Amino acid sequence: MSSTPETLAALVLRLADRARGRAEAEVQSDVRQLLLSGGLDLQDAGVRSVTLEAPAGRGRRIDVEAGCAIIEVKRDLSVERAARGAVAQLTGYVHQRVAETGLRHVGVATDGHEWRLYHQTEGGELAEVTRHVVDPASPNVEDLLVWLESVLATRTMVAPTPREIVRRLGAGSAAFALERAEARRLYDSCRSDPEVRLKRELYAKLLTTAFGTHFTDDDDLFIEHTILVIMAELIAHRVLGVPIVGPNVIPERLVTGSAFREAGIRGVVEADFFDWPVEAAEGGAWVKALARRISRFDWPAADHDVLKVLYESVIDTEQRHRLGEYYTPDWLAERIVAERVEAPLTTRVADVSCGSGSFLFHAVRRVLDEADANGLDNREAISTALTHVVGMDVHPVAVTLARVTYLLAIGPERLAGDRGDFSVPVYLGDAIQWRGDEGLVVEGQVVVKVSNEDGLFAEELCFPEALLEEVGRFERVVDELSRRAANPSRAPGEVPLIDALLDETDLGAGDRTMVVETFRQLCALQDQGRDRIWGYYVRNLVRPIWLAREENRVDVLVGNPPWLAYRYMPSSMQDAFRTMSEERGLWKGGKLATSQDLSALFFARSTERYLRVGGKIGFVMPEAVLSRLPYEGFRAGRWSARSETLVAFESPWSLGRVKPSIFPVPCCVVFGVRTRDAATPMPEDVVRWKGRRPPPDASWEVALKTISPSGGSVTAVSDGVASRYHARFAQGATIVPRVLLIVEAAPAAGLLGSAEGRRPVRSKRDAREKPPWKTLPALSGAVEPRFLADLLVGRSVLPFRCLEPELAVIPWDGAALLDGRSPNLDRFGGLAAWWRAAEASWRSHRSSERLELTDRIDYQRGLTKQLPIPEHRVVYSASGQNLTAARVSGGTGLVEHKLYWATSDSIAEATFLAAVLNSSTTQARVAPLQSRGQFGRRDFDKYVFQLPIPLFQPDNVDHARLAALGARAEAVAAGIDVSDGAHFTALRRRTREALKADGVLGEIDEAVRALLDG
Repeated sequence: MSSTPETLAALVLRLADRARGRAEAEVQSDVRQLLLSGGLDLQDAGVRSVTLEAPAGRGRRIDVEAGCAIIEVKRDLSVERAARGAVAQLTGYVHQRVAETGLRHVGVATDGHEWRLYHQTEGGELAEVTRHVVDPASPNVEDLLVWLESVLATRTMVAPTPREIVRRLGAGSAAFALERAEARRLYDSCRSDPEVRLKRELYAKLLTTAFGTHFTDDDDLFIEHTILVIMAELIAHRVLGVPIVGPNVIPERLVTGSAFREAGIRGVVEADFFDWPVEAAEGGAWVKALARRISRFDWPAADHDVLKVLYESVIDTEQRHRLGEYYTPDWLAERIVAERVEAPLTTRVADVSCGSGSFLFHAVRRVLDEADANGLDNREAISTALTHVVGMDVHPVAVTLARVTYLLAIGPERLAGDRGDFSVPVYLGDAIQWRGDEGLVVEGQVVVKVSNEDGLFAEELCFPEALLEEVGRFERVVDELSRRAANPSRAPGEVPLIDALLDETDLGAGDRTMVVETFRQLCALQDQGRDRIWGYYVRNLVRPIWLAREENRVDVLVGNPPWLAYRYMPSSMQDAFRTMSEERGLWKGGKLATSQDLSALFFARSTERYLRVGGKIGFVMPEAVLSRLPYEGFRAGRWSARSETLVAFESPWSLGRVKPSIFPVPCCVVFGVRTRDAATPMPEDVVRWKGRRPPPDASWEVALKTISPSGGSVTAVSDGVASRYHARFAQGATIVPRVLLIVEAAPAAGLLGSAEGRRPVRSKRDAREKPPWKTLPALSGAVEPRFLADLLVGRSVLPFRCLEPELAVIPWDGAALLDGRSPNLDRFGGLAAWWRAAEASWRSHRSSERLELTDRIDYQRGLTKQLPIPEHRVVYSASGQNLTAARVSGGTGLVEHKLYWATSDSIAEATFLAAVLNSSTTQARVAPLQSRGQFGRRDFDKYVFQLPIPLFQPDNVDHARLAALGARAEAVAAGIDVSDGAHFTALRRRTREALKADGVLGEIDEAVRALLDG
């Protein structure tokens, strides 16, 4: 039974209107009517239908019962007594129904305006999970019904579109809020279990490798990743038609993949880091409830990377941005695969940073389509795909998602047809192999450390390298050793004989002894409750070694490598990154070190390890690799480590002008071929794609309706400089976070006033502050005036003029910077109080910084080299659409990092430089050298000095004329009214318009053109 949209709208409006006088019975009746007529499929819910006034014993009656949800109706939940009464009644009802059915039940309290969802805690109490509020002025019927359905989980055959996945399973849904709360309760109940603790620690170790210091090792992310993985595993069962709901379903079999092994499919669902919920007392009920939600969708109908959509809907945008997790849209992955894989049936393809598996999905589909076109039967088609498409990632969550994506690419019809047993070739592995070219192989042994620098574990598992000659055999041996170690009939301390197993391996005596000793270690780990994960861990970690063997290298590499920035790598990773980059000619160092990221090394390392000579590569990369200085060595295409790796680069694709931006950082696609004889450096010619960004799940055919290609070129920045001014200009000081450093005058505290010799100040807030600083309270205090300095920031500078500076707390006593370590700090009570509060906040909230606050503001002496402040300086903007410069005189005003500055010998030299830097001619010539962001051209840095700007000579007629024009422009700029509080970009535009109207800017442009061309 369902109602028309008009009827439903009227019903929801009536329910949401608390102001209308109504009886509780009326609200109760309307709630029941909404549930029955809202298209929620409650008649087919399979547990209970909708029951009004359901008996609950002892004369009690449940207002509304629907499925496993118990709904208590009140006239007005804004009345505290009514709300408390609803929770008390729901607590009894939920406890009773759980005891009767063994199924998890939830409670919902509602007055029609508010809908509050509760779950049962460990102690049997109810805790609120989330709530939905209907706006009585403009009720959104669909949002309410989606919220209710995600609680009730009653709809069936829901299309697995991105929209429906996000609405019904994503982080904003009531369903996910409930599952997260329940999973947290389970984790708290079993976190001290040795096996659970081990899995949690290995998980953190792997993600630190993947994401560096950006990875925050917290339980919430581990729990969210667990939910994601189990969701993906349940989806995999549904794709194969394996039941995941019903009385005969065993949760442990679902999360360990028993049905897959019995069906002859390995490597999809296994005992891994995330099967810990079944270790908890009520974990099975939780898995069953989650399975019920997953079973609502028609997963076999998915025709895109649904797991990527699921991941992005669960892990919030800020978290993914912090971890640098930007998954490639389907349309782009599809086209890159098509560009690189010309002969699918004879081309072996790998994505060694496969993420959720978008590239694998399209590579598998391309092989299967070609197999059909060539008349291969189903068995041959699947076998060809499995041997020709392989994936790998160091992120354990990504590996599970990619395995299920691989299965979705094969499709349920093929899987149900004639096929052999197989293992999905997607592996947990470190493609970089940070420990060096030998990876895990040491003196003929495959060594897997079950210990780390912190002494977490104290063993090593060693296997003969000879086992790797046939990697399938290696996996079978490791599986069998793990199974026997975990055999319940094995007595503690017992090490059963494995002679028969060793006889099947054809290993020599020494290698057999090694396997026996490793089996002894596995038995000991099992006895300690720490064994179940090692078989999975070992089998996956050896895959990078196997794939790097020359006979196993692939014909094509595709993917989107990690873009982890150097500054966010842990110190041990930084050391390894620098060493490996220096060996290959990729390291720039100095100030450019923090601008480098992992993508270039990953490209080079993947090519040398996994791509055969003559093989092709197509990687999504930061667009900066095409032109920025940190990637100069990468663009050469020649990288030497123990042997030389050569790549012939082809014309890349520039995607920075597809808007909105595909990723927060503009991207490109780099194409190349590994060669034996000569490298071809990155071409300047590019294919520049422009237009409106297609939906992430669009096909390439659909994408071409909104984007189109054109020719273009990119000018690469080099170390070469044409102007001696390059050495004289420096970037200003890093005066951030602003909430701790930039201040404004504050009123004195009450009638007491301020201590003599101090000025009351407070943090000056800025709408552009970023988390976590934007959410912190402002600092306040009374600071000695000598430590309050004028500060020129980026927005202080207009063409040929500076606005009023900001005010900053700078702990400079005339000889040194003071901090909590300085014995002189306490001589200045006001500064000491402020600075210690600022330091405490900095230490508590800094993300990856290891610097103290004073070291931060003087990073690379950006502050102290300005002191004492020179009499005459020139400053210009570090970034933006237009280069903006001004003269600063008078010996006051520090300069922040959004500006570059230089001392000038005279006012004339300063006005000369300001004229050159503000010129449209200069702007046009430096524009091709600028990096690009989401909103266009970005950084100027010191690229302007790649132009041949000569040193000022006062007796040079042309120089003197430009200096005079600069002085005239200053006079024009000084006469502009800036008192209306307009944004600095509007003031800059206003100033340039006035300079054009005067004619002086045109004369400057002409003079600068002659200067640079002369």
